[in-house]
Amino acid sequence: MPKFLVPLYSAALLSLLPVAARAVPQAQPASPPSSTPTTSSTPPASLPSLSLNAAIERALSSHPRLRAATFEVEAADGAVQQAALPPNPSLGVEQEDTRRETRTLTVLLSQPLEIGGQRAARTALARRGRDLSQAELDALRVELRADVVQAYFAALVAQERVSAADESLRIAGGGADATARRVAAGKLSPIDETRARVAEATARIELRQAQADRLAARHALAASVGIDEALIGALDGSAASLPALPAEADVARRMADAPVLRRARLEVERAQAAYELERARRIPDLTVTVGAKRAQEIGRNQAVIGVSMPIPLFDRNQGAQREALKRRQAAEQLAEAESMRLRADVLSAADELQARADEVDALQRTVLPGAREAYTAATRGFELGKFGFLDVLDAQRTWLQARMQWLDALARAHRANADLERRLGAPAQQK
Repeated sequence: MPKFLVPLYSAALLSLLPVAARAVPQAQPASPPSSTPTTSSTPPASLPSLSLNAAIERALSSHPRLRAATFEVEAADGAVQQAALPPNPSLGVEQEDTRRETRTLTVLLSQPLEIGGQRAARTALARRGRDLSQAELDALRVELRADVVQAYFAALVAQERVSAADESLRIAGGGADATARRVAAGKLSPIDETRARVAEATARIELRQAQADRLAARHALAASVGIDEALIGALDGSAASLPALPAEADVARRMADAPVLRRARLEVERAQAAYELERARRIPDLTVTVGAKRAQEIGRNQAVIGVSMPIPLFDRNQGAQREALKRRQAAEQLAEAESMRLRADVLSAADELQARADEVDALQRTVLPGAREAYTAATRGFELGKFGFLDVLDAQRTWLQARMQWLDALARAHRANADLERRLGAPAQQK
């Protein structure tokens, strides 16, 4: 190698050393998933009870979907870091002629210079993408919280359905035994006993269905919390505890900062940043070149200095600018559409919650006590021989239907509340 090239090669190798020193650390291997144990419909007695707050805290701390969204935010941090880096220089070697006496060897070091503010615009776009990833993470927290609330109360309602079905079976069984005794005494027709046994069999089927529904509800709760069902003990809560409807001022305040609107606004900001980047790219980069040239014929070294820039004669990035501008305008229109849809969804969920709360209140105050009283009176009258068995069956059916209607109203109320929280986001004191 010619001696005059040694300093140039040494400088080029030294410029590459910081890049090698900043190697990305090796990722730690993920822990293998644990095996899934066999679940049962009845939680083990040794497990502690699970409250709603504990379920929410567990989901927000270790749910796989939340961890995945956190990694997306960290990936966006890497995109911001990469966008802020300047372009690398280029090292080139050229040789003219192959004969030793007449050959010319040239070493060039070229550095592109972004003179149109492209790096700043590129970094701003990456930061808007990072903000959007963070907003997605925050929205996922709200969604997971609402899912846990809905699944928790669905499991509580399913648990109440099992209790109601078990009570129905007990009542039907007692009625069937009492009817059998009166048939044996000749006071009732055997048809009445057949009806009683059919009612008992129907109640047994409903109990099995309620138990299956309770098991499915616990599966859904475990999935929403992000843990195995075997780790969920008894539920420490009451299905009858309905949330209070938020005030109109609170709804308006939370609606203005709802997750879907926050994401829509960030989409507009990212589209604007993309437009600014395309505008910056209309100015071509400047490339500065320095080097040395060794000509054997003249026997000396010559300095080489050059500057080059593309001539924006045909391509001025005008198509990309127009595309970015229209995408920004589309993002603005989508944000406006999301605002209108959010308002309609929030009002609908609030109306549904209010209607179901009124239904639950009416059932608790009037329907359930009246149906229970009618069933008790019919049962006593039947024992005294004043009412027929059909009257008892009708009163029993009315009482059980009223209780199931009450449970259905509770389930719909909790579902409407979860939908409202999902759209508005968690209250400030619960974040």
